[in-house]
Amino acid sequence: MSLIVMDLEWNQSSTGREPEVAKLPFEIIEIGAIKLNTDYEMVDEFSELIKPIVYPKLFHITSKLIHIQMEDLARGGRFPDVAQKFRKWCGEDALICTWGPSDITELQRNLKFFDQEVLNDGPVAYLDVQKLYALSFDKDKSNRISLEHAVDDLGIEKDIPFHRAFSDAYYTAKVLAIVAKKHPEVLKFVSYDTTFPPKTKAEEVFADFGTYSKRITHVFKDRETALTDRDVMAIVCTKCGKVIKKRIGWFSPNGKQYMAAGICDVHGLIKNRVRIQKYDDESVCVIKIVKPIETEGLMKLQEKSARAEQLRRKRKEAEKKARELAKSKSV
Repeated sequence: MSLIVMDLEWNQSSTGREPEVAKLPFEIIEIGAIKLNTDYEMVDEFSELIKPIVYPKLFHITSKLIHIQMEDLARGGRFPDVAQKFRKWCGEDALICTWGPSDITELQRNLKFFDQEVLNDGPVAYLDVQKLYALSFDKDKSNRISLEHAVDDLGIEKDIPFHRAFSDAYYTAKVLAIVAKKHPEVLKFVSYDTTFPPKTKAEEVFADFGTYSKRITHVFKDRETALTDRDVMAIVCTKCGKVIKKRIGWFSPNGKQYMAAGICDVHGLIKNRVRIQKYDDESVCVIKIVKPIETEGLMKLQEKSARAEQLRRKRKEAEKKARELAKSKSV
């Protein structure tokens, strides 16, 4: 298996606001990549410009950021041709590595939009080097660190400019090589892009990373169906997979994710967290993370649950008052 360190540049609506084409908010205009061998040495490179068709006028911030002009892109190839060339260059057995999660998502969207074969008609496994760097050097994963910051932090020589697809792939490969040699244990933490969810239960993703487990469910017709599925919303142990005794019922601290906790007779306190991935047709899949927690973690979760309940009650009261006011005005 070869490692393909990839970076993309893309264009968007010239207004910088709502996409003019809903199914393609960002159009890829450059693909840059480095191929690494099993010793994390650079053995080949790929760099191609793409002539934009959907958004033929460069968004002004994009032009300034990546220092490219439409005259350059006009000489680029068609996306389908460049994509096919890139896929052939990658080879059959390749694991893509990126800085952050966005590049895989946009590549999948562009492949689908231009009627090209997608990387996988379901979740795509890849290495998020940004996450691996954070895990390796005790950085906060929730605070997405820039590639240039990581390069400076690791003392990597900056011998070519940033903010072009090839150069950013080059620096990402440099960071990955250091991470792999100093902290090879983090390479097991594979990420998954869910641009396309598993279609059936048999195709669901289950990944056990030792310190936590991840499940990516099959697609449900809507959020309500997913959140009422007994199998998906069962509070389980990450070690033995059994349904465990509830300590904190499901609650949402922000409307974007849901949390719960239980206790396993063998493995102790366990936290369950789900995130809902929504698609254009209102269908959803669930990304479920299950991990052990300490007593302190349980107490913090209880505090979050109490705050969420207070907010829920306030919303209910506000809604009730609004209904009563509307009723009184209609009389």
